[in-house]
Amino acid sequence: MKQTVLAIFGGNSTEHEVSCRSVVNIVKNIDTERYEILLVGITKAGEWLLVRSLSEIESGVWLHSKTRACLLPDSGLRALWIEEEGCSRLRRIDVIFPALHGKNGEDGTIQGLFELARIPYVGCGVLASAVSMDKLYTKLVAEKPLRELGVRQARYVSVVGAEIEQEEENVARVEAAFSYPVFVKPSNAGSSCGVTKAHDREELREAIRRAYRVDRKVLIEETIYGREVECAVFRGQDLRIEASGVGEIKAAADFYDYDAKYNNPQSETDVHPLMAEEDREKIREAAKAVFAAVDGYGLSRVDFFLTEEGPVFNEINTLPGFTAISMYPMLWEAEGISKRVLVQKLLDAAVGRPGFGEN
Repeated sequence: MKQTVLAIFGGNSTEHEVSCRSVVNIVKNIDTERYEILLVGITKAGEWLLVRSLSEIESGVWLHSKTRACLLPDSGLRALWIEEEGCSRLRRIDVIFPALHGKNGEDGTIQGLFELARIPYVGCGVLASAVSMDKLYTKLVAEKPLRELGVRQARYVSVVGAEIEQEEENVARVEAAFSYPVFVKPSNAGSSCGVTKAHDREELREAIRRAYRVDRKVLIEETIYGREVECAVFRGQDLRIEASGVGEIKAAADFYDYDAKYNNPQSETDVHPLMAEEDREKIREAAKAVFAAVDGYGLSRVDFFLTEEGPVFNEINTLPGFTAISMYPMLWEAEGISKRVLVQKLLDAAVGRPGFGEN
């Protein structure tokens, strides 16, 4: 009998549209001889809707669906509740493939629902998702393993909670730590949303206020001058971490923000960039070390800057984009692993997830 895969996309997130592109690319590469596929889209308002086909996603028609579909937390049922024309029914779910990015999809919240329902799912667990989504906590967790490898992180100043009121003190702390320009980031936000490059004191003040509107923890980081490089990692049920080669982002903007990633055709990716083999291997080892430090499972993409002094860790993404131009699947394709094989590996890892045997 075929297993039923529930693919969830959309979400109440600034990366809603990218998620819609990711799920199309994922579902097209699921083996329909082995799996029956159910699609559920989450609107920006948080409504869960049953979607009939990929064409509905591509056209946007799914947003007008009248069929509600919610995942139940009842671990005895392991089911999707579907309501259509006043009638309700349940569909048993065997495995979940979330194609969700950013808040409410990549931060451990929906992973908690999967855990309650006891349905195996693709990707990192609650802890790894939450820690990796929060840039400040990622830095704290990754510091020791990176230091042991001789890889540093960008220096930073944090503004947390009520510290936002201490505007002049915050500016003074930043200016004492490093020179302009600086990057100001919400600690907990996806795909460079809310990130600003501040060139002077006034821009810094406004950037901190802007970031604080996204999250109550704000990071101000030194500017790192280097190439933007990324490494894909994978961990299955044998718990061995695999790392891809290293890819390079060539942004068509001052920095690789959301618009440069997804809306600027001049941004380019190179899955075989020239660099010293010592740096390439150090990036791969550091990517695996960070993934292990956050207790990652399934997939992640780990981002670095490559400077004249060596690699500098930037961040980890636990549900990286899976669009046609996304680096995660492209890096594995460069290793000879097709999207179809990669999707199957991720589903196998989900089904073999430790602790998700039958009740």
